[in-house]
Amino acid sequence: MIKNGAQHTKSLRDGREIYIYGQRVEDVTTAPAFRHSVASMGKLYDFQAAPENQALMTFETGNGARANRIWQLPKSYAELVERRHALEAWTELHGGFMGRAPDHVASCIAGMYMGLEVFEEYDQTRASALADYYHYARDNELYLTYVIINPQADRSKAANEQKDPFFACGVVDQDSSGLTVRGGKMLATGGVLANEVFVTCIQPMREGEEPYAISFAIPMNTPGLKILSRKSYEAQSPEIFDNPLGAQFDENDAVLYFDNVKVPWERVFINQNTSMCARQFHATPAHVYQNYQAQIRLMVKMRFLMGIARKTAETNGTLAIPAVRETLGQLAAQAAMVEAFVYGMEAKGKMRGAYYIPDTHLLYSAQVLTQQLYAQVITTMRDLAGGGLIMLPSSVADFANPEVARLIEKTQASPVTDAKGRVKFFKLAWDALGSEFGSRHQQYEMFYAGATFVTKGHSFRHFDWDRSTGLVDAMMAGYELPAVS
Repeated sequence: MIKNGAQHTKSLRDGREIYIYGQRVEDVTTAPAFRHSVASMGKLYDFQAAPENQALMTFETGNGARANRIWQLPKSYAELVERRHALEAWTELHGGFMGRAPDHVASCIAGMYMGLEVFEEYDQTRASALADYYHYARDNELYLTYVIINPQADRSKAANEQKDPFFACGVVDQDSSGLTVRGGKMLATGGVLANEVFVTCIQPMREGEEPYAISFAIPMNTPGLKILSRKSYEAQSPEIFDNPLGAQFDENDAVLYFDNVKVPWERVFINQNTSMCARQFHATPAHVYQNYQAQIRLMVKMRFLMGIARKTAETNGTLAIPAVRETLGQLAAQAAMVEAFVYGMEAKGKMRGAYYIPDTHLLYSAQVLTQQLYAQVITTMRDLAGGGLIMLPSSVADFANPEVARLIEKTQASPVTDAKGRVKFFKLAWDALGSEFGSRHQQYEMFYAGATFVTKGHSFRHFDWDRSTGLVDAMMAGYELPAVS
């Protein structure tokens, strides 16, 4: 049976230990800090469960059941594109503003499964645990988040060199039943909405950091797992009209603290092996597959932002101005570039064993350029809007006051809509471009793939330099220093 919204919402009432504003949250589904985001996630599952969407959103697993395409393992270019159509449809429901919706970490685990032989070379038992987990998560429609970096602390020192040896999550003990881990991890984006968390380390690791070189997955309500939420933009937005994005799509971010958490062996995929922690991402399709999903999400988000840009010009009556059309043309070209990267990495993909994988270098090229692109687009759109983004009524309460409402009608004029329509649009635009929620998204798009030197390093390593230098060598081979007479 395909999971619907009510079922997912019910699954979150599991006693998980979430803290925000100094208090423990008793029920994440009703808490003012999270309830609208929970409802938004429920809409995603209702969409996939609707009979008319099941062909789009699900695939046959081979055991007589169907599962969401986020878990699909494409065996051809056509299947990869078919899966992308499902991810696009899901992403359109949140405009690309939920970066850790269920399709992201599912793509990561699916990518690891597609490279299962890498785990088998490391340890057959751990490989079996990963394979079993992929099938379990797929067949039970788990929403996964992940924490794959350590808290910042003193970045000049390794995890084992910090004042507290368990500042970062590491192994305290192991016995016949599994590992015991202690310490913090970040950044559990979407953790308050998820069923389980995948825990590992994607950062380069040094000798001595073996206790932190682990990979496992556990439920969010595991005893000893504490979820420390950042401030809630949703809680600051009691009326959706005032902050339509922040009030509905604040997937939240959190530090996770593992207070002597027991992890059973059947959930352990890597145990204290620094080289394997890197190989799980880069020797398998995992890193490419999960970030290909992120580029699909960004492609949809750019389309959404282009809608805001166009409606900004229409609302302000500036669409006929040549300079404005030039600006919109530039923005449209940037949005199309993201789309071209997605289509390109699909078309240039290749088979890896039985599976068809997006092109690696085009993926990393997209990451390098879109990290720079997002801030440019936001700045251009803010310039396009001018003071209209901030010259807005303080809240919906202003419309309830007849005298204030009368003045709003006089001061919020537009050639294409009434005062209420103009305020409604620019409230949305500000939430996307300049509110605290919007600013968080700018930071997210700049760093979710890693620091810029990391993504540029990936691009450097995966470019076909031999082909390029070969062209230069062939050209140089066609001439020599003239003979001296």
